[in-house]
Amino acid sequence: MARKNYPLRISPELYAALERWAADDLRSVNAQIEYLLTQAAREAGRLKAAAERKEKPDTQD
Repeated sequence: MARKNYPLRISPELYAALERWAADDLRSVNAQIEYLLTQAAREAGRLKAAAERKEKPDTQD
């Protein structure tokens, strides 16, 4: 999957919290931010769940 680069400016305190959280989950800070944003988008109904994206329409008649 192609990824878009995007500069992100956050407070040092928030970055430190994300860094600790990422370490607890064995992720990089970037992966942790992507995970959190994906979860938030799904919960808000803005992004389909992975299972829904992988479903292919039935083309057999």
